[in-house]
Amino acid sequence: MDKKEYVVHREVLDDERLDEVAQKGTWSTQLTIAERVKESFRCSVSRLKLMVLSWVPVLSWLPHYPVKENIMGDLISGCSVAIMHLPQGLAYAPLAGLRPVFGLYTSFYPVLIYFIFGTSRHISIGTFAVVSMMVGSVVERLAPDANFIGNGTNGTNVNTDARDAYRVQIASSLAVLTGIFQILLGVVKFGFVVNYLSEPLVRAYTTGSAFLVCVSQLKYIFGITPSQFSGPLSVIYTLVDICQLLPKTKVPELLVSVVALTILIAIKGISAYYRQKLPLPIPIELFLIVAATLATHFGGLNSKYDIGVVGQIPSGLEAPSAPDATLFTQLIGDAFAVAVVSYTISISLAKTFALKHGYKVENNQELLALGLSNTVGGFFQCYSVTASLSRTLVQESTGGKTQVAGIFSSIILLIAILQIGSFFEDLPMAILAAIVVVNLKGMFMQFVDLPMLWRTNKVDLLVWLVTFISTILLNLDLGLAVSVGFAIITLILRIQRFWVLLHPDVSPQAKEIPGIKIFRSSASINYTNAEMYVDALQEKVGVCLCAGLHLIARCNPCPLCLATLIAFIISLTGLTSSPSARLCRVELTLESCSSAENKLTVMSAFFSQIFSDLEQINLDIYLAGCQVCVVKQLETAGFFSEFIPKSKLFVTVHDAVLHVRKKHSRTDLLSVSYEHF
Repeated sequence: MDKKEYVVHREVLDDERLDEVAQKGTWSTQLTIAERVKESFRCSVSRLKLMVLSWVPVLSWLPHYPVKENIMGDLISGCSVAIMHLPQGLAYAPLAGLRPVFGLYTSFYPVLIYFIFGTSRHISIGTFAVVSMMVGSVVERLAPDANFIGNGTNGTNVNTDARDAYRVQIASSLAVLTGIFQILLGVVKFGFVVNYLSEPLVRAYTTGSAFLVCVSQLKYIFGITPSQFSGPLSVIYTLVDICQLLPKTKVPELLVSVVALTILIAIKGISAYYRQKLPLPIPIELFLIVAATLATHFGGLNSKYDIGVVGQIPSGLEAPSAPDATLFTQLIGDAFAVAVVSYTISISLAKTFALKHGYKVENNQELLALGLSNTVGGFFQCYSVTASLSRTLVQESTGGKTQVAGIFSSIILLIAILQIGSFFEDLPMAILAAIVVVNLKGMFMQFVDLPMLWRTNKVDLLVWLVTFISTILLNLDLGLAVSVGFAIITLILRIQRFWVLLHPDVSPQAKEIPGIKIFRSSASINYTNAEMYVDALQEKVGVCLCAGLHLIARCNPCPLCLATLIAFIISLTGLTSSPSARLCRVELTLESCSSAENKLTVMSAFFSQIFSDLEQINLDIYLAGCQVCVVKQLETAGFFSEFIPKSKLFVTVHDAVLHVRKKHSRTDLLSVSYEHF
C-alpha cells in the first residue's frame, strides 16, 4: 500500500492573527469567582450522599458485595493473613520497645478501621518491621532503662513494670499524633507529597532500616545484654559493645537461634520454589512458635538454661484510654517522620496491587484511612501501623478480593487475644528474633538496585547510597531528614541545567539554517537559576547580556514568581565569518515548552530586560509555541507593550522561522531546505 502524504497550506500565524482566526475571547466556559463561591456552598441531598460515600468508602461497596463470588476467597485469605499476623505481631512489638501482646493489639484494631475507610482491596495493615523500629527508637530515647533503676541489692535492677507502662504511653501517643498528621494531610489533599520521595530514597531508607532492625535483634540471638545507645553513630557503638560481649554468649540461646534460622530459611526456600503448586505459603512461623513454646514449657528450658522468653501475656482486651498529650511536644518531629514513611510504604503497595487488578486507590482517602487507623488504634494501646508486603502478597495470592478478608483476619486475632494469648508466655525471644531477621530478606534484596542504578542513573545511585549510609549512621529520624534534604539538592541541580542549543544537537542528520540558532530551556526558571539561565544563553548565542545580569543580581523574587518552562529560538542574520565582527542583525524567538501557574511579574521584568539588551545590538526577539496559560500570565504581568507587541508571538517555531525568512528574503536562508531544520 502506497504511503499517503498530507500537505497543509496556511498563512504564518502570529498571536494577533490567531486571535482573529480562532475568534479568541468570544466565549468562555469558566465560572466567575462569585459563581465558584456560590457553587462551593451549595448543598443538596445528592451532594451530601456523594460526600459521605467518598469519606466512608465501605458504604459504597459493601452493600453491593458479591457474596457467592468473593466470600470463599476472602475467608481463605483472611485466615492465611491471620496466621501471619500472629507471629509477626509477637515478633515486631519488641522492635517498638513493647511487650509482644501489644503487637497483637496492633494487628487487630487498625485492620477494622481500615476496612471502613480504606480503598485498597488487597493491602494488609498492621505491624511492620521498619515502622516498629522507628517507634522503638523514639520509645527507647524517651524511656531508657536508666530512668527506671530500682533499689535492688546491687542498685542496678530495672523496674520493668513502670518502664513498660510508660513506653506504652509513648507509643500510643506517637500513634495518635502520627494519625492526626495523616488525617490533616488527607483533609487538605496533600496526598501528592509522596511523589516527592523518590523510589531510590524509599528503597534505600527501608534497606538501611532493615540493617538497624537486624542489629537490634543480635542481643536476643546471642543472649547478651548490650548497653543502650541513642543518637548519631549509636549503631556503631552498639556493634562494638556486642563484639565485646560475645565471649559471654549464652550457648543454649545461640543454638535455639541457629536452629530457628536454619528451619525458617529452608522452609521458606522450599515454599518459594513450589509457590505455583502450593495453595498458600507454608505458615512456618506459626508452626515454629507453637513447637518452640511447647518445647520450652515442657522441657523447662527457661529454668534450666536461662533462655529468655516472652513473659506474661494478659488475656482479653484493654479498655480504651486517652493518650498523654503532654508528650506531643516531644513527639512532633518523630510523628511526622513516621506519618510520611508509613504512608509512603502503604500507598506504594496499594497502587501496585490496584494497577495489577484494575481498580483505583485514592491518595488522600488512603491518608485518611491510615490516619484514622493510627489515631483510633492509639486509644487502644496500639502503635503506628502501615501495610506489610509479605502479608499483602499472601492476602492477594490466596484469593482475597476485598477488604472483607481483613474482617476474617481480625476475628481470628480476637480469638487469639481473648483465649490463647497466654499460651505464648514461654515462647523464646530468640525464636521471634529469628523470625524478624528472616523476614527482612526482601528488604536486603533491594541491594540489587545498585548495579542497575550504576548503569541507568548515577544521580539516583548517589541518592540511594547517601540515604542508606545516613540512615545507618544518623539513625532513622535524622537520617530521613538528611536523605530528603540531599534528594532535594540533587533535584534542584538537575532542573537547573536543562537548556540546550537545538537543531545541530538533535540528530547527526540535522543541519543548521544559516543564521538561525535554537536555544531551549526545559527547566523551571526561578531566582536560584536565573543567572545560570542568562549565562547559558550568552554561551550558546555568543552575545553579552550585561544589563540583564545586573538586573538578576539586584532582584530577589519569590521562587514561585518565575516558575515556568521556556525555550529560545535565536535567529542570527547577517553574520560574517570573522569572529571579531560586530553582530549586524539578530532575530530571537522564545518558544514555551510548558505552562506556568504562578505570578510572572518578575519574569516580565527579567525577559523585558533581555529584549532591551538584545535590541541594543540589533537583535529582535520573538516568542513561539506559548501555551494559552503562559500567554495569559504574560499579559497579566504587563509583558506585552508597544516595544514588545503580540505580533512577536507565533503559534509554532515553524511560523517564527518562516516569518524571519520572509522578512529578510535572504538567499542564504531561502536556499536551505526547511526539512533539515
